[in-house]
Amino acid sequence: MELTLSNISTSLVCIVAITWFWKILKWVWLKPKMLEKCLTKQGFRGHSYRVLFGDTKEIAKMVNETTSKPMQEFSNYYIPRIFPFHHQTIKTYGEKTFVWNGPIPTVIVTNPEDIRKILMKIFDFQKTIPNPFVKRITNGLTRHEGQKWVQQRKLVNPAFHMEKLKHMVPAFHASCNEMIQEWEKMTSKTGSSEVEMWSFLHNFSADAISRAAFGSSFQDGKRVFELLREHISITVKSMQSVYIPGSRFVPTETNKREAKIIKQINTLLKDMIQKRQKAMEEGEEAKDDLLGLLLKSNKEGIEQDHHHEHGNSHNKQQHVHVKMSLKEVIEECKTFYIAGQDTTSTLLVWTLVLLSKHPNWQEQLREEILATFGHNTPDYDGLNKLKKVNMVLHEVLRLYPPIPSLIRKLCNEMKVGDAILPEGIQVKLSLVHVHQNEKYWGLDAKEFNPERFSQGILQATSGNICFFAFSWGPRICIGSNFAMMQVKVALAMILQRFALELSPSYAHAPTNTRGTLRPQFGANLVLHRI
Repeated sequence: MELTLSNISTSLVCIVAITWFWKILKWVWLKPKMLEKCLTKQGFRGHSYRVLFGDTKEIAKMVNETTSKPMQEFSNYYIPRIFPFHHQTIKTYGEKTFVWNGPIPTVIVTNPEDIRKILMKIFDFQKTIPNPFVKRITNGLTRHEGQKWVQQRKLVNPAFHMEKLKHMVPAFHASCNEMIQEWEKMTSKTGSSEVEMWSFLHNFSADAISRAAFGSSFQDGKRVFELLREHISITVKSMQSVYIPGSRFVPTETNKREAKIIKQINTLLKDMIQKRQKAMEEGEEAKDDLLGLLLKSNKEGIEQDHHHEHGNSHNKQQHVHVKMSLKEVIEECKTFYIAGQDTTSTLLVWTLVLLSKHPNWQEQLREEILATFGHNTPDYDGLNKLKKVNMVLHEVLRLYPPIPSLIRKLCNEMKVGDAILPEGIQVKLSLVHVHQNEKYWGLDAKEFNPERFSQGILQATSGNICFFAFSWGPRICIGSNFAMMQVKVALAMILQRFALELSPSYAHAPTNTRGTLRPQFGANLVLHRI
């Protein structure tokens, strides 16, 4: 009997070992080679698959080389710097190419019509998380898929309606005014001073988000920001190597620190949310900040559920329960912080850099702003009438989109262009390639020319859909109006008081290492009081 049990145990261990061996073999070799064969048969070209790592080591090596120093001269054509491996691959093999993200082939898509179709088919082409650590930073609306995304978007959407932005403009005023007061102190003696803009704008954006989202100052939310920034730094490092399933559970110093950060962030946000919920339960009106609007929308969703639960059976079948748990509200708050801050600060910093590089446009914007507001605080209605400011912001978004590329995974076999792409691969939508393509924007596609947007986006694109600054389709950035309004407030208030020029120490170095397009070595500008 003992021998029989021993034999059974040994057999089970062998079966488990063989099963795991087969799964690993399929993951690291059989499936990648099958997908590679499928792509090459359809005319796609790329490097031959290398076990487990694919092209990741070479990609990291080339990025380290190109970002080791700034660009030799100021140029808006920075694609070879941020995507050196992809740039070289397209140069070598043509437009129909793929690269290896570990054992997963990634087809590079630069055709705007293909990009548009992919972004419209949100259930077939879903967002991919290159490393599970990313999901731990925030698991809010931007990470959801399918019906979960539909429900969450429905709840979050009311907080971003244009009429709600009116109530957030004073928060933008207050944050920008604090930053400007610091600059006025720096320029008080000589009338001018060199300022590293990126750090100021990053903090301004954080402060404005904190005020607009939570009705608190930057100081109150400072700890949340510090923790989120540290968490992002940990994630960026982890993404530079191939993720090994289960490695995040190994009790390394990094993993233990990350777990502590997550706990602290969740505790801080939980306290803020519960205080607000308690006030609302006691009859206090929901505030007009993002959290208040979100909790109000969620409360209405819960009440709607309650109403339908007591309705007839037909209503029960038709109604979809729409409400968020405390954990989900916390994740949306993190998303406000991260997505809002990065989008705004990157758009604003490149706008100031390009206006410093092109003083004629800086002067045109200042004239428009002074003609509209004088030296008074910019108001909501006037901000919506700044035509030249809009032109400049659209041109900055074209040349320096906050997110220069998007990754999507195929959940089914799908047709893209003239190819049938199998399930299991990814597509990299290179938005910046489209934005700087002479075929769609003319011979000056790589030059700063806001005049192209004088008659709006449709006229600038000649009717083509080739402007993806805030993505496209059903998942277009929900906070785009929020970001644009915040940037307009800041830009108007800055240009009312200061003239800007590039400092001799400015080093042009766009980088994409943290997922958004930012100045690697900061943005040194000289401020002159006017």
